[in-house]
Amino acid sequence: MQQAEDFRAESRALHELISETAPIRYREPTQFKGWGIHDVLQHLHFWNRMAYLQLADEDELVHHLKTMAAAGKSMRAYESEVLAGLDGFALVAEWEKQFEETADRFAGADPKARLKWAGPDMSARSSITARLMETWAHGQEAYDHLGAVRKNEDRIGNIVMLGVNTFGWTYATRREKPPGEMPYLVLTAPSGEIWTHGTPNDAERIEGRAEEFCQVVTQTRNIADTSLKVTGPVAADWMSKAQCFAGPPAPPPPPGSRFTAKAAAT
Repeated sequence: MQQAEDFRAESRALHELISETAPIRYREPTQFKGWGIHDVLQHLHFWNRMAYLQLADEDELVHHLKTMAAAGKSMRAYESEVLAGLDGFALVAEWEKQFEETADRFAGADPKARLKWAGPDMSARSSITARLMETWAHGQEAYDHLGAVRKNEDRIGNIVMLGVNTFGWTYATRREKPPGEMPYLVLTAPSGEIWTHGTPNDAERIEGRAEEFCQVVTQTRNIADTSLKVTGPVAADWMSKAQCFAGPPAPPPPPGSRFTAKAAAT
């Protein structure tokens, strides 16, 4: 699956940034809920491992999911318990090893294979696409904190599609009905290619850089902090609450709260 290679490439790009950063900075709070780079790596590593187990050892996956639920622990508390002792460059090394193994496993998988997960079963393609999205979204915390401007590639098209496919989910998780049909998207890819999604509509549309659309649907930026052109009440409503990830409804970051910090010496 190409999505597996896209996940690998995004993980390697983030690894290059983090491996060149002094571990002393891993515990500094980022703009995302005070998480540090350590927390980001721990979270990505744990769930990359769980995705790997979807294909490699379903029994172990189910064991972890049941144990976490039975203990009544938060996701982050369970992650910390399982990965206790991993820190600094040791954590970076284990995360790198795992994302390579996960990419290898999914690269040869049947994209339509149904796999167990914490929620409903999902396809293998959906699972590895979710890992790509999580790596890209949580990676933004590290890029922002370290003052690094990410160089995106067209692999973010996977995240655009996830945003499109979760238009209805944004409302379902809030127990609301969409106020209308999904607006027409006209997005410029990093390569300069134009990507369109939906039915052409001059009254309801979103235009601009694909990267900024991805930032809004993953809630790494408030729509007010982008240059996206939003036309129509449905488009405005969607962009005010877009959420392409699972879980309960989450509000976007307040305007001005997520940005690329001034680079500091590492």
